[in-house]
Amino acid sequence: MKYTDRIMLECTINGRAFESDIIPGMPLADLLREQGLLSVKQGCCVGECGACTVLVDDIAVDSCLYLAVWAAGKQIRTLEGETRGEQLSPLQQAYAKSGAVQCGFCTPGFIMATKAMLAKPHDTPLTILEIRRGLAGNLCRCTGYQTIVNTVQSYEQENK
Repeated sequence: MKYTDRIMLECTINGRAFESDIIPGMPLADLLREQGLLSVKQGCCVGECGACTVLVDDIAVDSCLYLAVWAAGKQIRTLEGETRGEQLSPLQQAYAKSGAVQCGFCTPGFIMATKAMLAKPHDTPLTILEIRRGLAGNLCRCTGYQTIVNTVQSYEQENK
């Protein structure tokens, strides 16, 4: 196969069947942005900042490093898949209400990482250290992180 050859990708993006021919080396982030899913930010493009975090079969991944071909047959979820029409999800509302959002560039990645972290089975509420570890792959230049950690902790307590 030549680098310019294209292959067919079939997956589900935000609950909708998706099919397209793609270049094998295309990052998932590029594919998603081409589909108008602009919550997937292109920050560092090397897996350091987390701005491009999406869920692949409910696991948080840096979509700048995850090849689109690897998504074949998988469920992809971006921040756009969390809203219902104009209604923000409860987690999005919690971030907005608490002030865990400032410039907003990193927020989609943080929310998707939070969603994946909270979906993992755990018997007791997450500690601050566990939350910090769970969000460690996401960088923010505005908030100082404490508001984000507090938001996740409060959200988890309120939504048991």
